[in-house]
Amino acid sequence: MAFSMGEKIRIVLRRKKLTITDLATAIGTSRQNLTNKLNRDNFSEKELQQIAEALGCRFEGYFIFEDGERV
Repeated sequence: MAFSMGEKIRIVLRRKKLTITDLATAIGTSRQNLTNKLNRDNFSEKELQQIAEALGCRFEGYFIFEDGERV
């Protein structure tokens, strides 16, 4: 089963024992704005990198060709 990005972020939040409010504060946005983005699953790559940094993780977003090349 594939998880949406919003679901993945919520999983990391639970593992880190953080709230949406904690994350919103860490990335400089409102809880409401972050909740809306989580529900719509609408994030830019830059936002995902900021979220990963705030959560003490690394975000890797790229396309992988059959020969292993990443873009």
